[in-house]
Amino acid sequence: MPKSFIQTFLNNYISASLIATIALLLGVSIGSQSIPFSSIWETLLHQFFHTPTNVPATVSQIIVAIRLPRVVLAFLIGASLALAGVAFQGLLKNVLADPYTIGVSSGAAVGAVLVFFFQLQFSILGRFTLPIVSIIFALVTLLFVLLFTRLAERNMAMETIVLIGIIINAFFGSLISLMVAFSGEELRQVISWLMGSVAMRGWSYVSLFVPFFIIGSLGLFAHIRELNAFSFGERVAANIGVHLLQKKLAILLSASLLTGGAVAVSGTIGFVGLVIPHMTRLICGANHRKLLPLSFLYGGTFLVLADVVARTIVSPRELPIGVITSLIGAPLFAILLFKSLRRKTGST
Repeated sequence: MPKSFIQTFLNNYISASLIATIALLLGVSIGSQSIPFSSIWETLLHQFFHTPTNVPATVSQIIVAIRLPRVVLAFLIGASLALAGVAFQGLLKNVLADPYTIGVSSGAAVGAVLVFFFQLQFSILGRFTLPIVSIIFALVTLLFVLLFTRLAERNMAMETIVLIGIIINAFFGSLISLMVAFSGEELRQVISWLMGSVAMRGWSYVSLFVPFFIIGSLGLFAHIRELNAFSFGERVAANIGVHLLQKKLAILLSASLLTGGAVAVSGTIGFVGLVIPHMTRLICGANHRKLLPLSFLYGGTFLVLADVVARTIVSPRELPIGVITSLIGAPLFAILLFKSLRRKTGST
């Protein structure tokens, strides 16, 4: 392996890790009460290693119980959406694909809105009724998409999956609009959730999301070779020995777990899975061995910084994080798309 390649590889990871660390510290530090980095480190060392600390108890409580879980959750959600975006773009051979292409996000959103609309509260689930119902709807939606695709076309071509996903998205979008139209007092809560937020999410939400995050992430990292093969087309993948149907299902399930889990705990947050993989691809290329881990770091960083903007730009009020990601992501993606089209035009 060339020395220059190794050096570039390490530099990319070191830079991305450093940026992510600074973003996490800023996420904990910035707020209605500014907290120095030194107090954050001291508090964390005290929590994990029981070292002496001079940080006031109230400041430690703000760090550990309020800001840290919020920042950790934002990072994990951003990383999940970016990973899912990489998977869908590689599998569909389309850089304009994102985690919402096959309708999984819309399915999760329908589950959440049903909980709000009917004021559902299952005693066995308690306060976790909302996220668990959302995850169940997300997974059921994936099963429906795959079932309809299999019925329409036995080899489950990715173009067919996209078309079925568009139909599912349109249908679920109509259902959500219908429920919002008939909503009463819960209307504000429904709309707020649909716009996306990580506010008032404690460690319980982090612990709920982590299992889906771990399973989905490991599922994608275990299929890096297959993602690289699918990027060149299904025929190429089959020629090098990839079991097309089995690997498609595994990648789709892993990406959908990440998307459904993220939507369940944070609402609908757009453009992370669309823009971050595209930007990362410009930095490190299309090889998923670098693209997946770097998108993980940059996706988490992006959402943490977006959350900082959301809770400080009109302080003391907070904006939905989905609004911030759209305001940043839409023009940024338009610029990237324009440059990509210019490049293609120039090459022809």
